[in-house]
Amino acid sequence: MRTARMIHCVDTHAEGEPSRIIVGGVLDVPGTTMLEKAQWLEREGDWLRRLCLFEPRGSAPLSGDLVLPSAHPEADAGFIIMESSSYEGMSGTNTINTATVLLETGMVEMVEPVTTLVLEAPAGLVRVTAECSRGKVDSVTFENVPSFCSALDAAVEVPGLGTLSVDVAYGGAWCAFVDATALGFEIVPDEARALAELGERIRPHANQQLTVAHPVEPALSHLSFIVFVAPPRVGGDARHATVVSPGRLDRAPTGTATSARIAVLDRRGAMGATYVAESVLDTRFTGRIAGRTTVGDVDAVVPAITGRAWITGFHQLVLDPTDPLDGFKLPDTWGPGPREGTLNVG
Repeated sequence: MRTARMIHCVDTHAEGEPSRIIVGGVLDVPGTTMLEKAQWLEREGDWLRRLCLFEPRGSAPLSGDLVLPSAHPEADAGFIIMESSSYEGMSGTNTINTATVLLETGMVEMVEPVTTLVLEAPAGLVRVTAECSRGKVDSVTFENVPSFCSALDAAVEVPGLGTLSVDVAYGGAWCAFVDATALGFEIVPDEARALAELGERIRPHANQQLTVAHPVEPALSHLSFIVFVAPPRVGGDARHATVVSPGRLDRAPTGTATSARIAVLDRRGAMGATYVAESVLDTRFTGRIAGRTTVGDVDAVVPAITGRAWITGFHQLVLDPTDPLDGFKLPDTWGPGPREGTLNVG
């Protein structure tokens, strides 16, 4: 067998949400910061995302994290976050998964019982504390980039649904929070398909009608997630169903959504000492406010989010030069929309 590409990966999941951590096969990417590198990949090197995340090697729920050296003097490593349909500035599950892989594979030295490290995400520095024992990462807490609420009870008109009242906040990714109970949902597994379809139905109208503008970095000014919120079922504070393009649920409570929700609760004066978010699978993230700051002239909180991750496999992804499929999507699992990248990159 000949190979045109060979990519070394470690597969993981954080509270149910899978990530593929790319640890070899890519030496570096042009750019100084992780944001510049992510923008270059999106423009010039998107073959990597297609190869690792699209079929026949990937799947719709999978995201990818490319680990690279960081030029930032405080960072131990950098990572670029690739979702199935986008590049993101920050992701909590991807942070927890990446930190776990770095420590459990020895790419960063593990110190028991607590290892601290700093990762550079495209949205900024993320400070990580990992509880470790017997060579295993038991839990990861990351201090997220500053998070803030931009709107409470904003009106979004959706044909067939009427007027929805949504909260809008940034937690490393922009989220629009929708009351699931008001729409008849409890956020349980049997509702996953209907919630995903409803989120994709709401998304274009939210994009058109809401103002999403990062006060410092215009490249981070896009709405990433529709997040349905419902009362808890297993002892937390609320349930999250985050709809990720192209139309599927985050299996975890979503670290950026938990951060953004903390900013919303803080703005309402309703944030307690901690906030425990449940997923559709009953897994949890626990969040708290670790500090306060400003982003430009906007008041912000610094959330600290805790969750767990597990390594699920080690892979060498290969592209044979005669293989015509470097990655494809079909609407039976990926939903309607433009098809991407079906030709061999050679």
